[in-house]
Amino acid sequence: MKSIEEVMRLAPVIPVLVIEDAAHAVPVAEALVRGGLPVLEVTLRTAAALDVIRAMKTVPGALVGAGTVLNEYALDDALSAGSEFIVSPGLTKPLARAAEAAKVPFLPGIATPSDIMRGLDLGLDRFKFFPAEANGGIPALKAISAPFGSVRFCPTGGITATTAADWLALDAVLCCGGSWLVGKGEPNVAAIEAAARSAAALAR
Repeated sequence: MKSIEEVMRLAPVIPVLVIEDAAHAVPVAEALVRGGLPVLEVTLRTAAALDVIRAMKTVPGALVGAGTVLNEYALDDALSAGSEFIVSPGLTKPLARAAEAAKVPFLPGIATPSDIMRGLDLGLDRFKFFPAEANGGIPALKAISAPFGSVRFCPTGGITATTAADWLALDAVLCCGGSWLVGKGEPNVAAIEAAARSAAALAR
């Protein structure tokens, strides 16, 4: 089992995936892994999400986790589907304790200094800054992270292929979440692989 730090350092961008059809899971995962992005966050926003996780787990080289995990029950479902890490849009004590008990890498979302302090009290120091652009973008994260020198972040939400490099240039950022890599509908695997290669080449 990897730590959340190890998960965040595997690639500069973690694809944030909203997939409606489980039949698309394997070709999407294969294209992303070929492009150099092995860490895949499957959001629990669709009815197919758990089946997508199960399917992507069969792809060699893929490290598959669940995003949009809101409570302990969703955590249990995600783990039963084979999720290797857990991402949440926010931070609650019950979910943090459940993730700790399950010994699964956990990346909760934060938006304020108080969120970070609550996370630190729970023994956490790696967070998703979400929604990144809506919460003030790079200037906001610079200001929020300044008092917390040992804390590191994965900003997610509104980041694009054009702006990702600016986020990754911040000392407090280990990686960023990217929803731009995979569009809706039938996957264009060539375009997905090309987008992944560009994202994987971004410097941190």
